[in-house]
Amino acid sequence: MAIATKIAGFISRSSWIRKMFEEGEALRQEFGAENVYDFTLGNPDVEPPEAFYRELLALAQHPLPGMHSYMNNAGYPETRAAVAAKLARDSGLPVTFEHVVMTCGAGGALNVVLKTILNPGDEVIVLAPYFVEYISYIDNHGGIPVPVWTDRDTFQLDVDAIEKALTPKTRAIIICSPNNPTGVIYPAESLRKLGDLLDRTQQKTSRHIYVISDEPYARIAYDGKHVPNIFPLIENAVIVTSHSKDLALPGERIGYLAINPRMPTAMQFMGGAIYCNRVLGFVNAPALMQRLVTNLQDESVDIEPYRAKRDLLVRELTAMGFKLVKPDGAFYLFPASPLADDVAFIKLAQKHRILLVPGSGFGAPGFFRIAYCVDMAMIERSLPAWRELARETGLKG
Repeated sequence: MAIATKIAGFISRSSWIRKMFEEGEALRQEFGAENVYDFTLGNPDVEPPEAFYRELLALAQHPLPGMHSYMNNAGYPETRAAVAAKLARDSGLPVTFEHVVMTCGAGGALNVVLKTILNPGDEVIVLAPYFVEYISYIDNHGGIPVPVWTDRDTFQLDVDAIEKALTPKTRAIIICSPNNPTGVIYPAESLRKLGDLLDRTQQKTSRHIYVISDEPYARIAYDGKHVPNIFPLIENAVIVTSHSKDLALPGERIGYLAINPRMPTAMQFMGGAIYCNRVLGFVNAPALMQRLVTNLQDESVDIEPYRAKRDLLVRELTAMGFKLVKPDGAFYLFPASPLADDVAFIKLAQKHRILLVPGSGFGAPGFFRIAYCVDMAMIERSLPAWRELARETGLKG
């Protein structure tokens, strides 16, 4: 075999999201793009806020000396300070630039954190449904993923289930709120309960267990809901995030990791993270993007279009008989599949030119994901096809 056996196996089980998007290309060629309803990719369909273009123009017209040069491996101090100031306001804790590392998106940040903390054979709890790349990221650094289900009716944290999954090898728990793929927000009381559990566990074992909070959707929350800052709630907490969603910059790969200033091993952790940011090959977050986001920490895209799309789909699909949890944030729906085999349902949906991702791709067979960060007109055009699909699967239609 020309490549590693493990990688060949990963390829054969590769991301359903990309697979369905690629299969959609054939449908678009056959029926025309306007007649294919693609809900596969979480790719924002809105443009960055105006403030982004103002910053970009200012830098283009008034370039800083050496603005494209190498920088500290943790990133520009002024960018890290701007991120820290925002986190300090949100958490009420003394977060400083020393607690922040600029990274190549949230994926880069997750890999930096996992490389920093994992020894071979360490376990990382991932909460199902989960973003599938978590499994590969954990494997990258010799860890063992341990899937633990959230509440199957609400997708909220099941702290009792997490407690049962803890072992002497548990090193971290990855959470995502608002969640991809369910859109739920974990409330402060649930996170505090999780923090209390880990405090008790760590006192018994003297072993640090980290909560890695993946937060690229944190500013996309609806109906007055709020995504609580994790730092006051969990001591050994690390935030990993990107500006892919809140500033609609997915292709720029700009993000950061930030640690709780209350973490007992804060400076040791940061030393490891800065080192890992270098040796993993990311080296630094892109210089231009760091400069641009420095003054954009309080900016965000307009989320009202996302809310309108959510409301339309929730109303229409519920009327057709689909069962789902109304999401609090992000831009995903995660309904129950009307067929026991979610992959079979996805293939049936393709016959109606609706492209979806099976829940199996998120460690949650029996569900499917809809990414509604798409054009509203496409959603409206898709509704007759959805009704036909619903009727064919025994729903109201």
